[in-house]
This record gives sequence, structure tokens and C-alpha cells, in this order.
Amino acid sequence: MKIALGQINPTVGDFSGNSAKIIDFSHRARTLGAELILFPELSVCGYPPRDLVERPSFVARNRETVDRIATETQGIAVICGFVTAAQAETGKSVLNSAALTRDGKIAFVQSKMLLPTYDVFDESRNFAPAAQQQLFTLGSDRLALTICEDAWNDKHFFNKRLYKFDPVEALIRAGGDLLLNTSASPFWMGKRGLRCELLTMIARHHNVPVALVNQVGGNDSLVFDGSSLVIAPDGRIIAQAKSFEEDLICFDSNTLTGDIHPQIPGEEASTYAALVLGTRDYVRKCGFQKVILGLSGGIDSALTAAIAADALGPENVIGVAMPSPYSSPGSIDDAKALARNLGISMELIPINEVFQAYRNTLKPTFAGLAEDVTEENLQSRTRGSLLMALSNKFGALVLSTGNKSEVAVGYCTLYGDMVGGLGVISDLSKTMVYRVSEYVNSRKLVIPPSTMQKAPSAELRPDQKDSDSLPPYDVLDPILEAYVENSQTAEEIAHQHGFDPDLVRRVVRMVDRAEYKRQQAAPGLKISAKAFGYGRRFPIAAKPQA
Repeated sequence: MKIALGQINPTVGDFSGNSAKIIDFSHRARTLGAELILFPELSVCGYPPRDLVERPSFVARNRETVDRIATETQGIAVICGFVTAAQAETGKSVLNSAALTRDGKIAFVQSKMLLPTYDVFDESRNFAPAAQQQLFTLGSDRLALTICEDAWNDKHFFNKRLYKFDPVEALIRAGGDLLLNTSASPFWMGKRGLRCELLTMIARHHNVPVALVNQVGGNDSLVFDGSSLVIAPDGRIIAQAKSFEEDLICFDSNTLTGDIHPQIPGEEASTYAALVLGTRDYVRKCGFQKVILGLSGGIDSALTAAIAADALGPENVIGVAMPSPYSSPGSIDDAKALARNLGISMELIPINEVFQAYRNTLKPTFAGLAEDVTEENLQSRTRGSLLMALSNKFGALVLSTGNKSEVAVGYCTLYGDMVGGLGVISDLSKTMVYRVSEYVNSRKLVIPPSTMQKAPSAELRPDQKDSDSLPPYDVLDPILEAYVENSQTAEEIAHQHGFDPDLVRRVVRMVDRAEYKRQQAAPGLKISAKAFGYGRRFPIAAKPQA
């Protein structure tokens, strides 16, 4: 049997747009001779729908859309994800389900059993788990249909399993000879390899072909890489879709042959592609066309601008240089050179007069007090106010340019450089910012070499350097990765890396104290295993543990 995988980019709540993609891909697959096409998890309503599933009108529209898909895709069987009413006594009104449509009607429905509640997932909040699962027959094949997490509990792959039951094992034991998985599996660095290893283990252990179709595109902070694939029982990849773009591939379940499309190789290249896709979809799906960002002449704003230009087109990116009394001439020159290289527009708005007006206004109240970080932050907040004024006037979304290292330790200013609607690189450590920037320049030199080479500085006081307040980034970033992503203690980090224990404890305290800032930050694009945001839930008012 020839089976197609429809790797599409749905938008949450866009029933007409999502169904149009499903119908179009189904028609194309039928033309290619496919008898069945599989679409991603909750592809009809978009993933993740979150509390939208609590609205009866949303659930009803979702069911009506599946009925229309069934009517308009006759001649090919279609599996698409949607929401169904729950009959279980769980207090939840809906199930995360997948429908098989055939001959103009819904012929079979399978619902998700394993509901993840870790990292960015909170499906138990919205969905009831399925009580059971069944095989379905198409042609001479008995097919086992699973939904995303249902395939992520293999006892041969995971040392510690989150669930007692393994839907894959049960369905194959019942006689399934082909495993299908409809997924919305978010990207993070290393995720594609992990996903492939898991599916390979399942295929080899159960001696069946495994086909996974994954969502592609950005929805809020999550970026979905697609990378749909089919694994033969011997572990060979027999079909593979592109990463970070919509795609349609087919495979033959009898000959075990299929389409293999190229993937984006390398960590820096795939990370950049994820950020471009995530930025494009966040801006477009939120209804914006243009973006604005501050250009400081530094590496962070340079990389953010490069991502924005690739995501939206340079004609839709406005850079704003806002020099203060402490900005170096080289920084302004670097900002201008970057704008020219990218082909984006640039506004030059000095903040000296506004900054001085703030100081004059506050002078009576601050009489007798020495200047300190207050005056430094006034410069940053002046820039933030100007960016938001431009956003209001031109209807463009502000992109914040802070990186994960700064956000982690609170080396950022509330209502200053933290303003914006999206933190494009807020999940990239400073060292990763340099690596991705080097990748950008390897394609075409757009970030000025002087920007890459200069010592990082906020330029809020004379001769300021980041190293005045922070450890070197090649020391800071390993500490942050160990503490934030791996949950290691300060003592474990110091012992493992050979760092000064007092230094590690100081960094850990900075991370803990900055929680109130992070929870007021713009949403950021997740590209690491543990990003700040709703996948890392810590209290603000808590006693530091370091």
C-alpha cells in the first residue's frame, strides 16, 4: 500500500486554513497514487490549542471541519487529528483524537492514551486519556495508530518510563503490522536525532515499519521541525521529509521504499532555521507584517536582525540605533553597516536629550545620592519607550534582542531592553549566539567582523564591559546549562567543571533572583531542552537554594 505523510503548518483555531491544507495535500497524494495520507496531531484545530478546547463552539467547529474534510477527500483515506467529546468521568470534556475518514465519512477514531505533563506540555489539564485503543484495517494491512506521546514510552529505550502502559506494545501484540504515529513534537537542539533513535528502536524491536508525521511551523514559543520519517523493520530510513518547511512524502509499505528529502544538517544551521521559522510564524500568525528592533552595534541585535530579515524579508524590518552619551562611534558604524548588508531600513534616534531630561526631572529627588545603575537603566528604558512609540505609530512588532545568558542572570532591564512582543534569541546562550552568527556569515558576510570581535558591552557607562558584572561567558554558560537545563546543584557544578564554588553559588543566586524579571519578559522561541517560559515553572517569591 502506498501511504503519504502530509507535513503541514497549521495555525491554532484556523479551521478553514488548516482544512484547506489537509484537502489540498490529500488531493496531491491521491494523484501520486497514495491510498492513505496521515496528518499531524490535532492538525484540524492546530496544536497546542490549550484552553480553547473548553469552548463548546471550538469543539463543534472542529467536528464540522472533519466532516467537511471527509466529504472533500473521497478517493483517499485520510487520518487527521481533532478534538472529540470525552465520555470518561475525569472532569475533562474532550479527548485528543485522530479520525480516519474514508468514502465521505468518519470510519474510525483513535484517541490518545498518554498525556504528557512535563516541560511545555500540560495535556492532562485539557484532555481525558483514552480508555483503550484498537487496530484498524486498510487493504490487507492491520494498522496501529498512535498519537505522539503514545510512542514515547518504550521500555527498551527509556531507563525511567513516565507511564506504566505502552500503547505501541499493546497494539503490536494485538496484531498490528504497521505502526503509524501522528505527532506535534516540538524542536530543540538534538531532538531530531533522539526522535529517530526512538523510532528505530521501536521498529527493530517489534519488527514492523514505523511511520511518523510531524507538525511543522511555529505556534507561540514552540517551533515544530517536521522531519517526518519512516523506519523499516531493520532500522533503515526509507522515507524522510524536509525540516522546517511543509512537505509531502510517500512510501510503499510492501516494498519498503519511499521519498527521501534532504534535511538541514548541523546544530548551528538547524537552530538558525528554527529561529527563522519561529519568528516568521509568530509575527504572521499574530497578524503583524513588520518588525522593529534596536540596533546597538552588538552581536545580539545583529543576529536578531539577520533572523528577522530572513524570516520576513528585509523590507519588513526596521532597525533603530539610539546612541547615548556612552555609545562608541564604532557601535553606530557597525549598526549602519549591518543595516546596509541586510538591506533593512535604519532610523538614527539619539537619546541624549531625553536621557538628560529624565536626569533633570529626577535631580531634586535624587539630590545627595551618587549615580549608579539607576542612571544606566534610564538609558535602556528610554530606548524601550522609543521602540514602543514606533511600534504604536507604524503597527510593527518589537523584537527584543536579549540572549539566554543575560536573561538567566537578570543582566537586562525591565521596561528597557526587555520590551517587545517576541524574544527571538532568548533561548540562545551567548556562546551559541556567536556560533550561530558565524554560521550566518559563512553563507554571506552580513554581520560586521568588528561586531563579532568586540568585547560585549551594554555601553551604559564609560568603558563598560559585560565582564565587569559577569563571569566570562565561556565560564558562565556551562554553569547556566548545568543549573537551568540539567538541574544540578552549585556543588555538583563546581566539582564537575572545576569552577570556584563561590562563583557558582553567586551565579545560581543571580538566576534565582531574576525570576521576577523573566516572568515579565516577552515570550521567546524555544530551541533548547529547557527554555525559560511556561516549560520552566518556578515561584517568584521563594527562598534561594544556593
